[in-house]
Amino acid sequence: MSDLTTHLAKLDSHLARYRDKGILNLINGEDVAVSETFETRSPVDESLICTVARGSATDIDAAAKAAKAAFPAWNALSGEAHKKILHKIADLIVERAEEIALCECWDTGQAYRFMSKAALRGAENFRYYADLAPSARDGQSLPTKTHLNVSSRSAIGPVGVITPWNTPFMLSTWKIAPALAAGCTVVHKPAEFSPLTARILAEIAHEAGLPAGVWNLVNGFGEDAGKALTEHPDIKAIAFVGESRTGSMIMKQGADTLKRVHFELGGKNPVIVFDDADLDRALDAAIFMIYSLNGERCTSSSRLLVQDTIADEFEAKLAARVNNIKVGHPLDPATEIGPLIHKVHFDKVTEYVGIGKTDGATLAAGGERIGDAGWFIQPTLFTHADTSMRIAQEEVFGPFLTSIRFKDEDEALAIANDVQYGLTGYIWTNDVTRALRFSDALEAGMIWVNSENVRHLPTPFGGVKSSGIGRDGGQWSFEFYMEQKNVAFALGQHKIARLGA
Repeated sequence: MSDLTTHLAKLDSHLARYRDKGILNLINGEDVAVSETFETRSPVDESLICTVARGSATDIDAAAKAAKAAFPAWNALSGEAHKKILHKIADLIVERAEEIALCECWDTGQAYRFMSKAALRGAENFRYYADLAPSARDGQSLPTKTHLNVSSRSAIGPVGVITPWNTPFMLSTWKIAPALAAGCTVVHKPAEFSPLTARILAEIAHEAGLPAGVWNLVNGFGEDAGKALTEHPDIKAIAFVGESRTGSMIMKQGADTLKRVHFELGGKNPVIVFDDADLDRALDAAIFMIYSLNGERCTSSSRLLVQDTIADEFEAKLAARVNNIKVGHPLDPATEIGPLIHKVHFDKVTEYVGIGKTDGATLAAGGERIGDAGWFIQPTLFTHADTSMRIAQEEVFGPFLTSIRFKDEDEALAIANDVQYGLTGYIWTNDVTRALRFSDALEAGMIWVNSENVRHLPTPFGGVKSSGIGRDGGQWSFEFYMEQKNVAFALGQHKIARLGA
């Protein structure tokens, strides 16, 4: 029996219970059926996975009230108690890691070779914040000659978490784990295109002993459930991952209730390859960072900036590699790229192929649909582009790379910064002084030098310009989910001004 056949058989058994009853909302620890549902279908072949509860403003209100009611008791628990439960969640994630990976592949189209590790990364997120939970409330002692200032942190209250469809399980853990460790309660609205593993994660949390109401799951669409969540007065903050335009809408919707917001938004990230770089490693990293995960990630290196002295040879090797990438069934371990998430997104990506041709760039590889079932597209490469073209400015969010040539460091920097986004950048050079100069001037929240994206959880994750507001990771997550308090104690009889004496 092949690995693909084995994976399909296991997937079928995992999906059986969802096919029977659908994906329900989970509010105050109980399944809640709704009158309206929608369907989630696999991008592999458009087959029905199951029905999904279409949450309304009424469901969001019930979930927000449950989160508000559960907050005092959850927040009052010790950090050690939070740590124990979060570690238990991580243990159960590991136990169900294969199930999570198979379901995520079928729901999103992501290749199993990458998703097989996604659940384990999610468990790592919970373990990391479990270990930070006992110190989450800690502050600082900040003395002066006249006063002793003592700061502390406390959970902000019930929070809303809105996650995207591209790597939904891992990104859900990334947001929810620090919220729980901080002492917050949560209302989670996952993306409608990929709701399956969010349900599995919420079930795991309750099996681990999380009290009712601490974690509520409401499925639905942005225009109803999402809008109701961002406007609800009991929700104190919104953590959102998704498109920049949607982030702007959420900020407007939360303005009347003065919502605190954390946004991880879009990117048009450059990978800059100078002629003194290790070109073989640069080629491997550039290909990995745009074509892995189907190109559907915010940190993908979607713009290749290559020095003109090496461009012909580098682009030729690049095109040959791109044409050799294996596109196929996501549950086949040999597959490197699976189908795009949905017809809506497939249409968007294919539209940009036409835009690139119209703009005058050279289609050097791919760009065509594969087969007539599912949303498969050939990995796409455009060369001889310039920074004025739409394919060099706008986020495509697919296996789609635009190559632009530059003459020198100044031109490379001008091109790199000439977009509305500023999430990540990747610099390839063996000149350390150039790397220092360039990284200092590059407009991006995260930069890797001579490396692909290698995430270290204590470091700040986030972007500038239209790529986001705020930072995830380490203590930066607690800065969002917690309030700061300072208490100043007078140390003696310091002078107080006397008015009207």
